[in-house]
Amino acid sequence: MNPVAKVLIIVGVVLVIAGLLWQVGGRFFPLGRLPGDIVVEKPGFRFYFPIVTCIVISVVLSLISYLFRLFK
Repeated sequence: MNPVAKVLIIVGVVLVIAGLLWQVGGRFFPLGRLPGDIVVEKPGFRFYFPIVTCIVISVVLSLISYLFRLFK
């Protein structure tokens, strides 16, 4: 099988699993609604910037990447 096809299949499976975990885990860990996320609400306007959520996701993905490199 073509290496690009393998990568695309793996990325697709990872995205599906991440989506399922996001749906199920959202009940227990409120990603997107953490303290520090910026929300500005005015009549007819809503601005949302999940800065703390982005930092948490970045740290988790960095740790996972480090562990993959460590055991490879």
